[in-house]
Amino acid sequence: MISRWSSSRISPRYRQNVQLFSSKNDCVFALALGFRRSRNRYQSHMTLSGAFNALKSSNIISWKSTGRLQQTLSGCIERSGKTLHSGEVSTVRIWPEYAGQGRYFVFQSKLIPASIVFVKESSLCTTLCKDGFRVRTVEHLLSALEAKGVDNCRIEIGNLDSENQEVEVPIFDGSASTWVEAIEQVGMKEALDQRGKTGEKLAPYLNEPVYVWKNDSFVAAFPSPKLQITYGIDFPQVPAIGRQWFSSAPLDDSFYEMHIASSRTFCIYEEVESMRNLGLIKGGSLENAIVCSGSEGWLNPPLRFHDEPCRHKVLDLVGDLSLLACSGSQGIPVAHIVAFKGSHALHADFARSLSRTRMVVENSLAENIFIHSKVSEVVNEN
Repeated sequence: MISRWSSSRISPRYRQNVQLFSSKNDCVFALALGFRRSRNRYQSHMTLSGAFNALKSSNIISWKSTGRLQQTLSGCIERSGKTLHSGEVSTVRIWPEYAGQGRYFVFQSKLIPASIVFVKESSLCTTLCKDGFRVRTVEHLLSALEAKGVDNCRIEIGNLDSENQEVEVPIFDGSASTWVEAIEQVGMKEALDQRGKTGEKLAPYLNEPVYVWKNDSFVAAFPSPKLQITYGIDFPQVPAIGRQWFSSAPLDDSFYEMHIASSRTFCIYEEVESMRNLGLIKGGSLENAIVCSGSEGWLNPPLRFHDEPCRHKVLDLVGDLSLLACSGSQGIPVAHIVAFKGSHALHADFARSLSRTRMVVENSLAENIFIHSKVSEVVNEN
């Protein structure tokens, strides 16, 4: 038996977010928890048995043909640059690869697949780790490769320290533009396997809603015939950023290149010292990030878009979800993906929930029903 929970037990911030989403036409959070609008209020249409059935489902993803063949690069890409967190210089060489091989890194002669299986927890970036060797800040590069359709490639990376077991992808200007331009310069071609045969490109299609959450942050996805991303951020302590929403049209390589790729990573000026005390952003500067102060606003304008921080979160999400790819498939699922106040860690949790055969959310089934009942009471009051 599930007891009834009073909405007074919901934190003011959580209540405020629910009310915010209830006022929006897309009602993204309400949809994520199974609500529909009726007479200016949201009412639950997910029964308890329905919630159990959803969580027991083992077929949340169907792999379908994209109608396209797998691709690879027409030649080698080589780029060098300073890294964000270590401040060192690293070099990346990206080589064409056979169909079916997918994307993988090679560091110190160790092969590390670009897979969610090898993602390890790290601060302010996405890190791959295998056999003690780590490749950090892979998200911008993988975002560009995924969006541009480079399905198979070998990514060699290194720096001047041949003994180090950790390396980082260069940050460049804080966006994915350098990688997109490099891909376009070298060009792409159909990937052939070792027998000289082409490979069909598959994509994961979502069959039912999936979501993960932590506190007042979440990533959710809903079945859709086309890929679309809606992302929200909220920085009340930094008025120049504030609350922003960005929603893509059906996301393809041209939309990505025009509206997403050039958006730069951002940080809050008042947090810089504490991050550096933790050994982070040693290579950070006004040349590779946009920096905003709570009192002074943007320190290095102009922005490339009025909502550039929010667009950059979409860039990060594409890179993080590319880690669902395997054997030359598309990584990011074909769905309407909705996120609010996400992080690399939450993106990875969402990817893991899709990579399993059973729908897994943040905690147990009972806790998911508890969340549903709490939000139901709040939104029905408004």
